[in-house]
Amino acid sequence: MNSLAHPQSRFTPVVRDQDGPRELVILGSTGSIGTQAIDVVLRNPDRFRVVALSAAGGRVELLAEQALALGVRTVAVADPAAEGPLRAALAARAGGAPLPEVLAGPDAATELAATECHSVLNGITGSIGLAPTLAALRAGRVLVLANKESLIVGGPLVKAVARPGQIVPVDSEHAALFQALAGGTRAEVRKLVVTASGGPFRTRSRGQLAGVTPAEALAHPTWAMGPVVTINSATLVNKGLEVIEAHLLYDVPFDRIEVVVHPQSIVHSMVEFTDGSTLAQASPPDMRMPIALGLGWPDRVPDAAPGCDWTKAATWEFFPLDDEAFPAVELAREVGTLGGTAPAVFNAANEECVDAFLKGALPFTGIVDTVAKVVAEHGTPAAGTSLTVEDVLHAEHWARARARELAAG
Repeated sequence: MNSLAHPQSRFTPVVRDQDGPRELVILGSTGSIGTQAIDVVLRNPDRFRVVALSAAGGRVELLAEQALALGVRTVAVADPAAEGPLRAALAARAGGAPLPEVLAGPDAATELAATECHSVLNGITGSIGLAPTLAALRAGRVLVLANKESLIVGGPLVKAVARPGQIVPVDSEHAALFQALAGGTRAEVRKLVVTASGGPFRTRSRGQLAGVTPAEALAHPTWAMGPVVTINSATLVNKGLEVIEAHLLYDVPFDRIEVVVHPQSIVHSMVEFTDGSTLAQASPPDMRMPIALGLGWPDRVPDAAPGCDWTKAATWEFFPLDDEAFPAVELAREVGTLGGTAPAVFNAANEECVDAFLKGALPFTGIVDTVAKVVAEHGTPAAGTSLTVEDVLHAEHWARARARELAAG
């Protein structure tokens, strides 16, 4: 098995720690993952030093504050139009301190991913994170992966360049599996059990979901996330993506990856072993814990996030997934089994359908229904074909255009 992320290897990083703090590059620094990662770094200056940051460019004031607070050598924005405002924001806040180098353009994050450092945290949202993921791996960096889409749409490409153990996952579910897998050998693993909060509509039938509004879908009961991820959690598309990601990261067949609904979001995932025992990773829902684990691996970061309070009574519930109301997980299994460009089509079509839903152009149940239509039209990839970045980009372009056509009616 070619396990991209397996804790048993306790891998020796390709780029070894030098004296002093571990040097990091954070991609997507102004987003939810990026801001929480910076919180971990600022509370552990003896362990980590950020040398470069990248962001899309929509929050240049925050990006400038981050860059100066961390003393980075380079800061990048994907939007070329944001370069001027970023330079102005940096100059206004520098107070005479040296200004970092500024990069701008769609390839800026990819350039940063290959820069000299120990680890690259890819916290970019969406499949645009694929090129930085590949760049970091090719440069021999440890990839702390929060950008699940890059692995999902480019699975064979990532597997071709990643060394065993070079990827440390940040998703709470995959960080949980990563830790629980340390409890046994590969041959002893019977199944992976991925938990899902169920989102805000876990008790509703398919018929009750038809009239869901964007405001209702954005009100996640447990996690604070960006709009796309929050909607994906409500449809359970996010869980479908995580099933594909678990298959790729741990090389476990799809029929041995199970999804169970756990509303409290305390048990983040579990591994069942062949002797019938199950190991679960539990902690309050706080992304700083898996982020810190990824940044510090193979060492843990003390007090990264609060632990469970075992002095208080608590109830943890587990329910089977309602595949009729939430068909996204089974669709993802089909897509993952097809392989090739099918996962890229699934992901790109979903992003367009989420956008259409948020704009009121598509009903809630129409999101996954439309994605399924696009996937069906895409068909089965030809057997034996090798995947290229150009194949992924072409498939995504077609899927987005077709999803927009179907959403428009």
